[in-house]
Amino acid sequence: MHPITVIEIFSALALVLMLLGVAYFLPKKKRNTALKMIVLVIVMELAFFAIRPLWINYHLGVKTEQLTEYLEKRYPGEEFSISYRTSRNYNPYHMEVRFESEQDWIYGYSVTNQGIKQVSVGVPDAQLPDEGLHYEGLGD
Repeated sequence: MHPITVIEIFSALALVLMLLGVAYFLPKKKRNTALKMIVLVIVMELAFFAIRPLWINYHLGVKTEQLTEYLEKRYPGEEFSISYRTSRNYNPYHMEVRFESEQDWIYGYSVTNQGIKQVSVGVPDAQLPDEGLHYEGLGD
């Protein structure tokens, strides 16, 4: 499990335990209301952890579609493949593109609401990024 995920889970657990501790010292009538609120917090936390991956996957599909349209318009007739890294260390909306005409080159694109920008270039040995056929100036 990734450290960020562990921190998120422990933070959620700490919040519930803190609320339980406060509820323990409340009068019985208020304690029942507090326990209902704690159950609501638990349900919201579980929903967050369950829905977030689905939300990211949905947006990833939309962003992949946007990048595909952008590349087809910018490089008509070019064949390419789009991939992305799935680890929590990486932004899910930074995608890697390999063009059929440049198999050894990897172009990184960021797809945001502000637009699409080329943000990185993986080059073969002894070559410079601007020698690539699809180099766009890294965000210019």
